[in-house]
Amino acid sequence: MAEEQVMQILWNREKAFVKDILEEFPEPKPAYNTVSTIIRILEKKGFVGHKAFGKTHEYFSLIDKKDYARNHFRSFVKDYFGNSFSDVVSFLVKDKDMSVSDLEEILSEIKNQ
Repeated sequence: MAEEQVMQILWNREKAFVKDILEEFPEPKPAYNTVSTIIRILEKKGFVGHKAFGKTHEYFSLIDKKDYARNHFRSFVKDYFGNSFSDVVSFLVKDKDMSVSDLEEILSEIKNQ
């Protein structure tokens, strides 16, 4: 969740220092070091890059929102549904989060691609 918040801030601002990112967090704000750690994790994952200004770094996204969402969704499906997209759809239908018309619309889009 915190990683996603940082990414949202970077997509909105395009580039930012840790202090700028921290300002965007709602109260209670995390510690400066926490945000800095999150950014370093995102850098290791290849999602964020930086430009150095002495000891200070300005961060920016290396991945667009759509690719990030695709990556997270695949990970979610793998972790929670054993890599089965049909199990995801079945879960949504059984939990009444997806209507028959939603399912028909998805099938129509798939057929058109």
